[in-house]
Amino acid sequence: MAPPSRRRRSAPATPAAASTTRTGPSPAERYQQYRQRAELDSQQVSAFRQTLDFDLDDFQLEACAALERGHGVLVAAPTGAGKTIVGEFAIHLAVTGGRKAFYTTPIKALSNQKYADLVARYGAEHVGLLTGDTTINGEAPVVVMTTEVLRNMLYAASPTLDNLGFVVMDEVHYLADRFRGSVWEEVIIHLAADVQLVSLSATVSNAEEFGDWLEMVRGDTTVVVSEHRPVPLTQHVAAARRGAAPGGLFDLYAHTVDPTAPGPNPPINPDLLALMRQGDSFRGGGGRGRGYRSARGQGGPGGRSRDSARGSAGTTGRRGPARFTVVDELEQARLLPAIYFIFSRAGCEGAVAQCVGSGLRLTTPEQELTIRGIVEARCANIPSEDLAVLGYWGWLDALTRGIAAHHAGMLPLFKETVEELFSAGLVKIVFATETLALGINMPARSVVLEKLVKWDGSSHVDLTPGEYTQLTGRAGRRGIDVEGHAVVVDHPGLDPVVLAGLASKRLYPLKSSFAPTYNMAVNLVSQVGRERAREILETSFAQFQADRGVVGLAKQAAASSEALDGYAEAMLCEQGDFREYMRLRKALSAREAELSKRATNERRSEVVRALESLRRGDLVEIPSGRRAGYALVLDPGSDGGFDGPRPTILSTDRQVKRLTVADVPQGLRVVGEVRIPKTFNARNPGSRRDLVSSMNTRLGAFADTADGRVPKRSGSTRRGAGDDAEVARIQAALRAHPCHSCPDRETHARWALRWESLDKEHKALMRRIEGRTGSIAKVFDRICDVLRTLEYLERDEHGALVVTRAGESLKRLYAESDLLLAECLRRGVWDDLDPAGLAAAVSTVVYSARRDDREEEPHVPGGPDGRLARALDETVRIWSALDDLEDAHRLEATGPLDMGLVEAMHRWASGRSLDVVLKGTDLAAGDFVRWCKQVIDVLGQLTKASPQDHVRVTADKAIDALRRGVVAYSSV
Repeated sequence: MAPPSRRRRSAPATPAAASTTRTGPSPAERYQQYRQRAELDSQQVSAFRQTLDFDLDDFQLEACAALERGHGVLVAAPTGAGKTIVGEFAIHLAVTGGRKAFYTTPIKALSNQKYADLVARYGAEHVGLLTGDTTINGEAPVVVMTTEVLRNMLYAASPTLDNLGFVVMDEVHYLADRFRGSVWEEVIIHLAADVQLVSLSATVSNAEEFGDWLEMVRGDTTVVVSEHRPVPLTQHVAAARRGAAPGGLFDLYAHTVDPTAPGPNPPINPDLLALMRQGDSFRGGGGRGRGYRSARGQGGPGGRSRDSARGSAGTTGRRGPARFTVVDELEQARLLPAIYFIFSRAGCEGAVAQCVGSGLRLTTPEQELTIRGIVEARCANIPSEDLAVLGYWGWLDALTRGIAAHHAGMLPLFKETVEELFSAGLVKIVFATETLALGINMPARSVVLEKLVKWDGSSHVDLTPGEYTQLTGRAGRRGIDVEGHAVVVDHPGLDPVVLAGLASKRLYPLKSSFAPTYNMAVNLVSQVGRERAREILETSFAQFQADRGVVGLAKQAAASSEALDGYAEAMLCEQGDFREYMRLRKALSAREAELSKRATNERRSEVVRALESLRRGDLVEIPSGRRAGYALVLDPGSDGGFDGPRPTILSTDRQVKRLTVADVPQGLRVVGEVRIPKTFNARNPGSRRDLVSSMNTRLGAFADTADGRVPKRSGSTRRGAGDDAEVARIQAALRAHPCHSCPDRETHARWALRWESLDKEHKALMRRIEGRTGSIAKVFDRICDVLRTLEYLERDEHGALVVTRAGESLKRLYAESDLLLAECLRRGVWDDLDPAGLAAAVSTVVYSARRDDREEEPHVPGGPDGRLARALDETVRIWSALDDLEDAHRLEATGPLDMGLVEAMHRWASGRSLDVVLKGTDLAAGDFVRWCKQVIDVLGQLTKASPQDHVRVTADKAIDALRRGVVAYSSV
């Protein structure tokens, strides 16, 4: 057996790591470094270096040497550090050794980019591309693919896997992704044992933990961690002018701080702090000529006060500079090209419009002509009638100025063009959402962050240190820039101390998102049987982390158990069983709480009845609460269920308001009646004034009559705790208990309460431990139970679980809603649909609107009684039954159907033009193309999975109908 691999963290090769009193390593240290590099520089590494026009860094050499020794490697390094060189060396080893190499990426755009790089290196005949909807030279010795494609190959036992020697998993930290991360773990677990795995990750704080898991499932694995950025990163804040203080680009740290190694608590630039302290005394200024100039910080040592920094950051009136002003400043400081991150599609488009509207131009006439030529060549195949719909002319105008947006709502062809122009140095500023931070090679000199908060789909959340590192990692082009620049635009709530913390914490933990799926279950049972499948799932990184977590939980449980023993001893009473006495006290408290709740409910019911009895024109007295006083009922309201009606009232101060149960905690009573004129208009102040006058007249008459005087409210006749027989019985038992007379009774009681509280925590801890142990396999068992109920799995004559014919169909469905698709195919609800109808039906399973608020019921082509409408009704019924079944088995529910794309997808598949398809929708063209691609991907699965031949044919035709125009011209 091979000895265990060494895992070590590479020392940063940076001047900041050296002593401040020495200019470089000693002769002995230089000789040691020479010996180390000579050991690493083996035969294949040396041959590979000859093909490069730059030298390898130490971490690259270490990883390459480990690969040549036959180890797998995990390389964790900052963005732009050159991790992909290690992947390219793996490909070099495969090519020279006569074996295949796969290079996997999380997204198609990155696959396309890597394919182009490898074609340039090895030639088109030696490199292939597989991205689901694109197949080029798939049997080549070097194939670039999305990770899902490789996962599907493994489950299908594809012959393409023969002679596979190396797999490179780029952006492997993507396994933390909630929706797609489990695919990475599936691949790592199922790859043949003789395949060397190269895992390339962003810098994560638990690389050693991940490496330990890789070694457990893959064998010898060397973990190489580099925290050194080849291009140092300098941190700035872009602030607007305040009063006499100029704005500009301020260094974040004081000038005494080394920006490459700021340390945990670096002093903040005092000039920046002074500007931010001004708070909302002044409003932010505009552009150049109004005091906005470059202001490099020259603060002295110790230029930071945490309290003052936080105080200045909390001001809400502070306003940052305009976007075009920031870009102008970057240009003047020679810090372009830059990526400007704005966490909103509309914000990105708005920023482009603002820059164009301000007259900003960042290109020369020659560059403008070059841009125009590239764009026209790229977009030559787009039908002319679609150009206006796509916003082509405005997009082109901005591009010729060197300005562009980049987000998921754009047409993929437009995004690819922006990427090409930016990489060529022709586009100088790209306003982008965070999707640009993943993988795609678009290096910039600077990165700008408009804010340090983003919308996560449900709320605004702060950026994590990992996200900040990922975003700013794009700054600094290796071999071009001496340093990169990260710029945060000043905004309300920006705290420079918090920003310094984000900038200095460059690590974040990698957490598994692995979870078994229905497709995974049938594939595993088919290949290795249920018991072996459970063992395989127990080897997942998710279970590995859960089991490690159990160790910590077990320590907590042991400590709490010891504390429980101590509390139990402290509450011992010589006069009797104190636990029994505490049970009586607890029962008394519970009974009193029950009676109080019952009384509250009775009062609420009385209030609801009083509200329900009101009529228009009733003059009512409200004795207490926030609406206390007299009011006139304008509208008694409708039945509001448990909360009763919400009548509309007019108060004596002429305010029209809604009355709720909470407004009248002590109820109300009718004291008279006032006629409301038919011409009364609640929005007219005069009408309200006249009606209040009538109310006051009626109230005056009411007060003048002896019988009409307002009586004091009588006391409640409800029975309280003092009248309850059960309360009396428990109180008697308490007084008779021997512990009741103990002089230390209350001391014992305090310890007993602590014991009870800790006992609850201890039991919850034990449940967590029990839940984590074998948790992945338990979920798998529940999934298998669902599949047996629906007859995708069954027992054979020997009692073993086997895959049925329906299960064979499910094996070929890899979409997120795999079981729902399989049920629709098996039950034949889509059998009678034409190609356009099938595309529309599939869209309901695939599509998910970006916002939770849904429009009115979407129009279904063919009407409510047409074939498509009937098929969609049946699809909804199947989903509903599946949802109930999953709930009964305590499984995460299959996502609900979304009808929002039905009409648009049907129109496009029917041959309608893009402007007709998008008319009346909120869909951006890029979003529509992206959803079309996903529907095409699922339709492709149906061509293999459907038990009905004619449905396969229909799915094929639907793919052809969708893959046209802008959809066909987009490679992403």
